[in-house]
Amino acid sequence: MEQRAGRIVRRGNENKRVRIFRYVTKGTFDAYTWGLVESKQKFIGQIMTSKSPARSIEDVDATALSYAEVKMLATGDTRIKEKMDLDIQVTKLKMLKSNHQAQQYEMQDKVRGYYPNKIKETQLYIDCLNADLPILEAHLAKEDAFSMTVMGTAYTERKEAGKAIVAACRLMDDPGKEIELGEYRGFPMKLCFDGAKFKVTMKQHLTHTAELSDDVVGNITRINNALEKIPQSLERHKENMARLHKELESAKEEAERPFAQEAELLEKSARLAELNTVLDNEEKGHGGEPERETEEDIGRGSEKTSILKTLKEYERPAPVSSGTERGQEREAI
Repeated sequence: MEQRAGRIVRRGNENKRVRIFRYVTKGTFDAYTWGLVESKQKFIGQIMTSKSPARSIEDVDATALSYAEVKMLATGDTRIKEKMDLDIQVTKLKMLKSNHQAQQYEMQDKVRGYYPNKIKETQLYIDCLNADLPILEAHLAKEDAFSMTVMGTAYTERKEAGKAIVAACRLMDDPGKEIELGEYRGFPMKLCFDGAKFKVTMKQHLTHTAELSDDVVGNITRINNALEKIPQSLERHKENMARLHKELESAKEEAERPFAQEAELLEKSARLAELNTVLDNEEKGHGGEPERETEEDIGRGSEKTSILKTLKEYERPAPVSSGTERGQEREAI
């Protein structure tokens, strides 16, 4: 279908508008072939758009009908349509069940590993922040009472302390090695270089980091802000802990949830197997041999239409008629 349309929308076509007609004959094999085209398009759409939750698909080219099924389909046997519909429905249900099982396995893995590890990690952050918070509150920052120690010298002016920090950055002879910088609000400070920027880390139980710039006073503000974030960080981790516990319970429920359409899948699979058995038996019964004429068929032979006879009569030249007959013939026409 795509190739046919592609032969129209291409270089050399001088028609501004083109109409495409698709002819389908009711009660013929067209229904089956169009069903295959539909299935192929659905699978292609799943791959190209990634909208399908299924992890695998079945190549519809592997779908085949037996000779008996083709015969029944051509003669309008309703069982073939039912079989085709059931094939699609059962395949879809199996894909949904496979996706459900994959989600169950994923939830089981998270219940056993991911969530316990994340809860343990989050609890460690909470414990460290709870331990750092009293130290921060014991050394409140005041506008008129600034105090910071840099490279062994105590500073009460923010600008002077900022200059000392910039000077320490210039004196680093080994950028890959941290140096002891000083102390601020009860937290020891270290100076390090990550290859792009200088950073100050402050640690009691948890490390708090501030990036430095050429702004000497701004560096002091960044260092203070890194410590002031401790209360907000503590609340955020507590909220995250509550969320993790809630997700853990949901994951446990999801891991135990049965496939909602299991009964439908069993019912339709059983009916499909029944139809396949009936159709296979009928095919074996015919054995692929042509049907023989019965005495009743021979008796009605004169009533049957012979295609070969009709063709021969069509090809046989008509006898030459007289003028009167020709005139009557023209009049009849």
